[in-house]
Amino acid sequence: MDGVGSFGAGRAGAAFDPFAFIQQPQTILRILSWIFSMVVFGSIINEGYVNHGSQRLYCVFNKNNNACNYGTTIGLIAFLACIFFIILDIKFQQISSIKDRKKAVMLDIGFSGFWAFLWFVGFCFLANQWQRTTTDELPLNQGADAARAAITFSFFSIFTWAGLTVRAVQKYMLGTDMTLFTTEHIDGNPPIQPYPTGPDTIPNDTYKSAPFTENLDTTAPTYQVPIY
Repeated sequence: MDGVGSFGAGRAGAAFDPFAFIQQPQTILRILSWIFSMVVFGSIINEGYVNHGSQRLYCVFNKNNNACNYGTTIGLIAFLACIFFIILDIKFQQISSIKDRKKAVMLDIGFSGFWAFLWFVGFCFLANQWQRTTTDELPLNQGADAARAAITFSFFSIFTWAGLTVRAVQKYMLGTDMTLFTTEHIDGNPPIQPYPTGPDTIPNDTYKSAPFTENLDTTAPTYQVPIY
């Protein structure tokens, strides 16, 4: 991983470096996923419906509106999710609580893995419906390019979202580096200052004689018992 510290990020509150952020593999995968999702739902919305022989619009995928609806839905949600996770990645290093960081990483793992699966289902569904589409249903190949683009970028999206899942799992496996955080960051309570220990705290004025003893003055006159 590129980052160090708690779940792949540095110290909380560190300065944000946009150039280093753009160069991270996770950011590149998110941008690619964002572009691919935009191509999928944009192609279907713009050219994915034809009205051959009637005024009613039909989906180019074997006139199966469920295919167009599925591709549009997962593409649009993926588009919005990429924006959300990019913002979360930017703010991630500013999150001081380890528990909150863990929740963010687990959300990334769950969503990315689930969406990689949905893209796989979507690719198989769209490809199957496209194979069943006859030339009579698409005169002059209306919407053919849009259909091929949706299928192609659905296939690419499987790998980008799977890559995001792997990166999120790697961040989670890093666990936490407790040396980067005080007790205040963990449970929200102010840090407790430990009792100072170390060689500098040992007093130099050690006892040079046994305690509770008095130095006897040998020059003092002794007391003699009177004789009666």
